Amino acid sequence: MKLTTREKSALFMEGVVTVILLLMLNLALLVLIIQAIESNPGLRDGIFIIKRSVMFGPNNFQLWSWENLFIGLMLIADALVVWWRLIRRYRQMQLRHIIGELHYIANGHFDHRIPFRVSGDVQRVVDSVNALVDSVISSMNEERAIEKSKDELITNVSHDIRTPLTSIIGYLGLIEDQQYHSEEDLLKYTHTAFLKSKQMKSLVDDLFEYTKVRQTDTPLSITKIDLAAMLEQLAASFELEGQKKAMTVGASSTPASLMMEADPEKLVRVFNNLVSNALKYGNGGSEINLIAKQVSPDELEVRVTNDGPKIPKASLALIFERFYRVEESRSKETGGTGLGLAIAQSIVALHGGYIYVESDDHLTSFVIHLPVKHDHPLAIPERLRTAEKTK
Repeated sequence: MKLTTREKSALFMEGVVTVILLLMLNLALLVLIIQAIESNPGLRDGIFIIKRSVMFGPNNFQLWSWENLFIGLMLIADALVVWWRLIRRYRQMQLRHIIGELHYIANGHFDHRIPFRVSGDVQRVVDSVNALVDSVISSMNEERAIEKSKDELITNVSHDIRTPLTSIIGYLGLIEDQQYHSEEDLLKYTHTAFLKSKQMKSLVDDLFEYTKVRQTDTPLSITKIDLAAMLEQLAASFELEGQKKAMTVGASSTPASLMMEADPEKLVRVFNNLVSNALKYGNGGSEINLIAKQVSPDELEVRVTNDGPKIPKASLALIFERFYRVEESRSKETGGTGLGLAIAQSIVALHGGYIYVESDDHLTSFVIHLPVKHDHPLAIPERLRTAEKTK
C-alpha cells in the first residue's frame, strides 16, 4: 500500500513527537533516580559496593555504570515504544484506505477491487471484502440474467402462441361469418383450426414440462432400470415412424445389460425428444442409432446418432437454448416448439449428468453421460463449462 505525502509527513511527525516525549520522560526519570540516590546514603553505599566488586586491573577499570545501564535500557524501551506507535498509526492509515476503497465501490464502481496487499489480519479483511464484492456482483449478474430470461420466455411464448391463435381466430371467423362456398371449404377451415389448436397444445405442454424440470427441487421417481432394455423398446416404438421417413432406428449396448438408478418416465422423455428431432430434421439420412456403453464403474454414455444434415458450427453452442431453432421455417413446418432439447438437458441435469452435441459431415451425435447411482452426480468437463460460459 502506497502512502500519500501527507500521510508520510504525519507518520514522520508522529515519530518525532514520540521521541521528544520519551526523551523528556527519560530525563525526568534519570533526575528522580539521582536525587533518590543522593538523598539515601544506604542506597548510595550499596551501589558503590556493587561498583567496587566489578572493578579490576591496575587502573580500577569499571565494567559498568548504573547511569549507562539505565540509559541503555531506556533506549531499548524507547525504540520499542516508537515502533509500536508508528505501526499503530500505519494500521490506522491502512484502515482509512480500505474504508475509502469501500466507499468507492459502494458508489457504483462494482468492477473495482481493493488493489493493495498488506500483512497480517488486515490482508484477510481485504481478501474477504474482495470476495464479498465478487459474490455480490455474481448474484446481481445472475439475477439480471434470470430477469432477462423470464422476459425472453414471455416474449417467445407470446409469439409462438399468437401465430397459431391468429390462424384459429381467422378460420373460425370465416366460418362464423359464413364466408365459405362449400362444405369442402368448411371442412378445410375447421381442419386447419384443429391443427393449429394441436400446435398450441403441444407448445403449452412443452412449456409446462420445461418449467417443471427446470426446478432443482423437482421430485424424481428413482428406480433401478436396465438402460439397454429401455433403449431397445424405444427403438422398436419408433420403427413404424422411421419407415415412413425411410430411416431405420436401432439400439445397441456394451455390455448387453446396463443397470442404473433413474426416473424411467423422465429419461424416456429425453430419448423420445432426441429421436423425434432426428426423424423431423434428419432429411436425407438413413439411420438413427441409440448406442449405450459403460465408460466407468460409475458412469454410462448414450449416443443418439443420425446421418442427416450437419448442424452448423455456430448453432452447436445454442442448440439447447429454449425456443432456439437451427432452421426457423423448417421447425414451424414440422411443428416443433423449440423446447425439446432444453427439456432434455434439464432432465439429464436432474439425474446428475450432462449432455452435449457433436456434428460433422457424416454424423450428428447427441452424447449423454449419466451416473450409475443417482446420488453420485457427475462432474461436468471443463471444456463444456467453458462453452456454457461463452454462450
